[in-house]
Amino acid sequence: MPPVEALAVIDVLYHNDDEDGDPPPLAELRRRLTYCCEAFQACHYGALGRDLPALIVRSRQSAARAGAEASEAHALLSRVLQLTASFLHKYGPATAVQAAVVADRALAAAERSGDAVAIGSASRRVAKSLTYQQQPRAAVDFAIGAARRLSTELEASGPLGLSTLGMLYLSAAVAAASLDRSTAAVRQASEHVDQAAEVADQQGADLDEDYTMFGPTNVGLHRVDVLTRFEDGWSAIEAADGLEGEALHGLSKERQAQHLITMARAQLLTRRKETAADSLIEAARLTPEEVIGRQSTVDLVADVVGATPVPGGDLRRLAARCGLPA
Repeated sequence: MPPVEALAVIDVLYHNDDEDGDPPPLAELRRRLTYCCEAFQACHYGALGRDLPALIVRSRQSAARAGAEASEAHALLSRVLQLTASFLHKYGPATAVQAAVVADRALAAAERSGDAVAIGSASRRVAKSLTYQQQPRAAVDFAIGAARRLSTELEASGPLGLSTLGMLYLSAAVAAASLDRSTAAVRQASEHVDQAAEVADQQGADLDEDYTMFGPTNVGLHRVDVLTRFEDGWSAIEAADGLEGEALHGLSKERQAQHLITMARAQLLTRRKETAADSLIEAARLTPEEVIGRQSTVDLVADVVGATPVPGGDLRRLAARCGLPA
């Protein structure tokens, strides 16, 4: 069952747009999109669930009625649908089908816009949807195919294009880490992280182009994540030790919380139960909805509680907030 905050978003995906009047100007829609992207980066998913439905409707209307601004309107619609797919991906299997539908629509709108950045960004969401549908090999091929097809245009588009290209490589790495563990799969995932690192070096710094937080630090976070997905906890912790604390704190709350959750998984793999609990407690302090509102993280909290002979008070309180016995 999809969570409450996602229901209105899912509902509007399957309804015809029948609101009267002209849609707002593109500048107004961009302003609303900026607010929603910032809400996502702050892990304010309840607010996002309230505001996205109207933005989806108005963006579809704008694209359908656009004249001279058709390319821009379709690119904006694609970006709204990309954000919607990312929002639905947060809830895992419960919303995987709907996320896949939205990702496909985002790519279709991007293709109509002819914008290489929009096409690359939408392709990343399609790749993630394929991974969630247990098709990691197809996800890798799709992400790398898009990167190869778009690389010349993206590299010529400055930091925005480089961030888009780098995130495609990182998407391929995460998808490869969802394959059955083998020497070849580990090597492939690592190679895609290395490709992203090369793009980050070209870019030269951590940036937040199109809300990607792409740069050397985010590449480092994905390296840790990939190792953790392969259940190589010790290597993941070693890789995390090489990250700069100041750079981490410069990332969005969503990225910081995701890294803390990844670290908790790595720490649990290496039987550092108390440290894993501390990571989850800090993630919940930073972004409550990223921990309490997502089933995958709630399951991790349950695993840490189950592995801890005598859970501390803070861990018990977190478990209670997640609806778990402690």
